[in-house]
Amino acid sequence: MRALPLLGSAAALLAALLAGCATGPTRTQIAVQNLDTRVSKLEHFVTNGSLVQLAQQQDALQAQVRDLRGRVDQLQQEERRLTQQQHELYASLEKRVQALERSGAASSPSVAQGSASLPGVTSTQEKLYGEAFTALKAGHYTAAAKAFQAFVKKYLTSPLAADAEYWLGEAQFVNEDYPAAEQAFRSVLRQWPQSSKAPEAMFDLGNTLIAQGQTVEGRRTLAQVVKRYPDSGAARRAASALASPASN
Repeated sequence: MRALPLLGSAAALLAALLAGCATGPTRTQIAVQNLDTRVSKLEHFVTNGSLVQLAQQQDALQAQVRDLRGRVDQLQQEERRLTQQQHELYASLEKRVQALERSGAASSPSVAQGSASLPGVTSTQEKLYGEAFTALKAGHYTAAAKAFQAFVKKYLTSPLAADAEYWLGEAQFVNEDYPAAEQAFRSVLRQWPQSSKAPEAMFDLGNTLIAQGQTVEGRRTLAQVVKRYPDSGAARRAASALASPASN
């Protein structure tokens, strides 16, 4: 007799489970529905081409990285080239200053060596120019540049003005103030085209342009040195620079 109540309870429990299945989803059904939703989203994502766009963007970024690496390599090579050129020009300046000291021919040998004054050069001009030139020889290029600049501003018509402007450009170049150096060398060529410093000014102008990245114009200027002043030391140095791979 006890079996009947037990069977009745089991039947009631089964009925309740069946009723639950009929009225709401099971955990398995919910998981399946969530998976279907995720798959649908992925299909929509792919259909819209989003994955393709991401792949394309990745390729574009990789290409940009390769391009940037190439530019970095190029800039490093340019830096090495300019450093080498700087050293060569610095050595050239030193040799020229030493040659002036030995020969006493700075267009102001009197100032550099203390010999007789040049015609039209006052003792005050000699003193100021001599101080600037002494600073240049000592490697005090900033002080030398200021002194030469002051001299040219005050004594533009002096026989020493062309030399002062030229050495001003040299001091500025060594200090890597290339725009100012370019201006000084151009000033020599413009105001004193017949000066003994004109070939040197044109040669240094070409190197200054190259140092600023204006390689084509710089090489053209060096070629003009060879053409206009074929027998000068500046022309020989210009020809050597044009033949050097470092100036290409």
